[in-house]
Amino acid sequence: METEVQIPVSGARGGGFVVAVIPAYNEARSIAEVVLRAQKFANVVLVCDDGSTDMTGEICVALGVKVLTHDRNHGKGATLNDLFAMALELLPDAVVSIDADGQHDPEDIPRLVAPVLSGASDIVVGSRYADGSKIDAPLYRRLGLGLLKGRSKKSVRDTQSGFRAFSADALKVALKSEAKGFGVESEQLVLAEKSGLRVSAVPVKIRYKGVGRTSSMNPVLHGVELFSTIIRLAAEEKPLILLGVPGFVFITGGLLSGAILLVEFNDRNFFSVPYAILSLGGFSIGMLLGIGAMILYAIGRIKSK
Repeated sequence: METEVQIPVSGARGGGFVVAVIPAYNEARSIAEVVLRAQKFANVVLVCDDGSTDMTGEICVALGVKVLTHDRNHGKGATLNDLFAMALELLPDAVVSIDADGQHDPEDIPRLVAPVLSGASDIVVGSRYADGSKIDAPLYRRLGLGLLKGRSKKSVRDTQSGFRAFSADALKVALKSEAKGFGVESEQLVLAEKSGLRVSAVPVKIRYKGVGRTSSMNPVLHGVELFSTIIRLAAEEKPLILLGVPGFVFITGGLLSGAILLVEFNDRNFFSVPYAILSLGGFSIGMLLGIGAMILYAIGRIKSK
């Protein structure tokens, strides 16, 4: 369901038409302040109420912004993709994504969009860690940052920042993201790298004090989701290494266990159930991993052509 309000199509602020998109889930406490402050620096503000059970959607409608309402919670990735699709219809010069919890300062929007509007960058990440700032993120986020940074050529340390600016072309690439939840930020950067987009980072202010909660997901689930997204992306990029090598190891282990089983049976007429389980299990898992690696490799080859 979508609540329609009139949207201006001209009158860019600061020399470009800027659209701010805000994914929101149960953010009645902070959404009004975020929307009102974002309206000072963006021509249009779009909000997606992702199945909230509080007054998030009603507050946004009262503020006169365009609201897309999900009947249930779809996750941040799916919500951002819906907002990006809406934003593209407005033919923007730049689109800024900003979280609804009040951590991000909308006054930093001009800093983010400037490189996009000037043509210097395709994606600009609002970084909490730029210029040697101290990292005080939770452990699960720091682990995710390190994993993604290790496999990314981009020098963007804050890979989980939801505060970022996109050009229209970069937005089309970001829409290819398949992550439904919080892994979307990581996938956006990987897709940008594969597409040859220019990614940069600028320092921004992040507020922790006075913010009720900084994530609607349990930290453990958040970390598991981020890790699974990174593994999925790595498997798609290098399936023969990530899946093929472990598959070979499992098959080898299964064959060795089978050989020991046969020797035991031949010498002592004794059938070892543990070795039988190891042999069958190892060979089966190895075959599944090997087949998966070949399928993903074939798909990757087809896509590259």
